[in-house]
Amino acid sequence: MTQNIAILGASGYTGAELVRLVASHPSMKIAALSGDRKAGMEMAEVFPHLRHLDLPTLSTIDEIDFAGIDLAFCALPHGVTHGFARSMPSHLKVVDLSADFRLRDPEVYRKWYGIEHTATDLQNEAVFGLPEFYRDQIASARITANTGCYVATSLLPLIPLLRAGVIAADGLVIDAKSGVSGAGRSLKEGNLFCEVNEGFTAYGIAHHRHMGEMDQELSLAAGRAVEVSFTPHLVPMDRGMMATIYAAGDAAAVHSQLADQFAAEPFVQVLPIGKAPSTQHVKGSNQCHIGVVADRGAGRVIIISVLDNLIKGASGQALQNANIMLGLDETDGLMLSPMFP
Repeated sequence: MTQNIAILGASGYTGAELVRLVASHPSMKIAALSGDRKAGMEMAEVFPHLRHLDLPTLSTIDEIDFAGIDLAFCALPHGVTHGFARSMPSHLKVVDLSADFRLRDPEVYRKWYGIEHTATDLQNEAVFGLPEFYRDQIASARITANTGCYVATSLLPLIPLLRAGVIAADGLVIDAKSGVSGAGRSLKEGNLFCEVNEGFTAYGIAHHRHMGEMDQELSLAAGRAVEVSFTPHLVPMDRGMMATIYAAGDAAAVHSQLADQFAAEPFVQVLPIGKAPSTQHVKGSNQCHIGVVADRGAGRVIIISVLDNLIKGASGQALQNANIMLGLDETDGLMLSPMFP
């Protein structure tokens, strides 16, 4: 049975990646595309690399008839999905790529995003969209809140380690780097080529929005309050993300725990102990590679996690969640080998 799919916000980077992935999905058909600023345009005009696909014309969200839509991907700015979700028909499943339903406490959402949550009644229906840990809940969810890209990179190794008590919950340091596409497609002076090329910049120091998600999920995993030290950096490359994590724990025990945790997972690969992953080796794929290296000090470990911020960090993970929600094979449309070089 073919599932009819709407992609809202299809004119952004994550929207374009969703189109690319869903277009070759064996059980999905793209029935509607929205891009308010590009409404009335063909996708081939906005993204010439998608010219070979037979796609609907971009429209506004209000012009879409959701009666025949089974699932909608919302690749919209933070704060926009609230209004749409309140008016959506009861049969419609939603995978939200914004932060609107990631934080369970509306006050925490207001703290990190500076706006009021206007759909708190729907918040209780939303499931945190990290399928490796919430697969069963996602299967019956009406709304799945896709994680942030930095969050997915960091939580994939950290949640099982904290649940098992293999690392200390205190003193966690996450030193993360992202390609420029992580900032989105809107015009921003700081993202211009001349502004980022030949540079390496820290930003959001001690107050990045993704810290709310990290604290929430790591605290649940540890069974007590956890606050990580997190610093993101902008690297002059198109895509890719790396989290270098410093923790107290035995490297052999950490590696054994991660290897056991992800042995049956199709999209997470744990490298041999002592090997470090590279963003080059996951580019264009839904894969996350994790490496574990013993630090110089006794009882200290360095964990390195890499993924493609637009795929496993956003659109690929969204499709993975959608497959689960629709009762499809979780890997459908996602067994892409990384691009190299």
